[in-house]
Amino acid sequence: MTAYRLIDWQQPGYVEMPVPQPGPGQVRVRVGGVGLCHSDILFLDSPAGVLPYDLPFTLGHETAGWIDAVGDGVTGIATDTAVAVACMSPCGQCRQCLRGADNYCVDSWHGRGFGMDGGLASFVVVGAGQVVPLGDLDPRVVAPLTDAGATSYHAVKRTLPKLAADSVVAVIGVGGLGGYAVQWLRILTSARIVAVEARPERLEAARALGADDVIEAGDGLSRRLREAIGPQGADAVYDFVGTDSTMNAAIRNAAVLGSVAIVGQGFGSYHLTWGGIAHDVDVFVPQGATIAELGEVVDLAKSGEVIVEVEQFGFDDAPTAYSRLREGTLNGRAVVLPPG
Repeated sequence: MTAYRLIDWQQPGYVEMPVPQPGPGQVRVRVGGVGLCHSDILFLDSPAGVLPYDLPFTLGHETAGWIDAVGDGVTGIATDTAVAVACMSPCGQCRQCLRGADNYCVDSWHGRGFGMDGGLASFVVVGAGQVVPLGDLDPRVVAPLTDAGATSYHAVKRTLPKLAADSVVAVIGVGGLGGYAVQWLRILTSARIVAVEARPERLEAARALGADDVIEAGDGLSRRLREAIGPQGADAVYDFVGTDSTMNAAIRNAAVLGSVAIVGQGFGSYHLTWGGIAHDVDVFVPQGATIAELGEVVDLAKSGEVIVEVEQFGFDDAPTAYSRLREGTLNGRAVVLPPG
């Protein structure tokens, strides 16, 4: 089969390799679609010595498809079942896995598409417990639920106990992840949703996804966000950009007893001073989602209330899809279809 791999640092390319065979407790998934993510750009651009991975490996960590074969000891999973594939490959034995936080497995730095073979190929082999049945959902469309959908859901879910009927929340960045966050908030809460986005076309998309108010990013963002949410601040702020400017706006506009999720990998910083943050605000940096939460995301998508925005690309156009992602010209998520 042909796979799109990180052959050497900053050197991706197409490689012919054997079709993988499932071992005991594993299943082989015939890939239907693979979503591309901004973290892929980090993998593609990093020089040697930055990331703790051995090369080469197949890229693509947002994968969905159909069960193609099962290994010894696997029961209850029939071939041709449509499944979403969890991004992580948790060990199931460490402290975090045993407490149900498998997205924070001791080896969470490694996963499919980042250090391990991912989905940008015809087939991928995974642990049988790391797939979630999709029902009637189309793997060629819903692959982004496995990361963009699930990661944003994990961030929103953690803040739900703080959100009442009269709450106000802010979502900064309404791209691949932020667009899902707006939807989870619309579906799961009665909060007023204020969305912030730099691209004018995404401002209208934010409204269509469920935002009550929209603000264009730019100068004076923190002040303008406060004008929109009100003097008491937002009960939760989700920053899907993560630059100095957005982190400043997020933390300074959190309400007393509120929450701030810094999700975007913008490598920003915030200089914390007394008085620069409201009392009893939780600031956290989430990573991914548990496999159980991926199941909850799939269940929400089955309801028909979730809009999955994708642009599909042929397998030979994977480099073009990555270029579009880098340029920020995608509407929603890029999904690369397998070869053949």
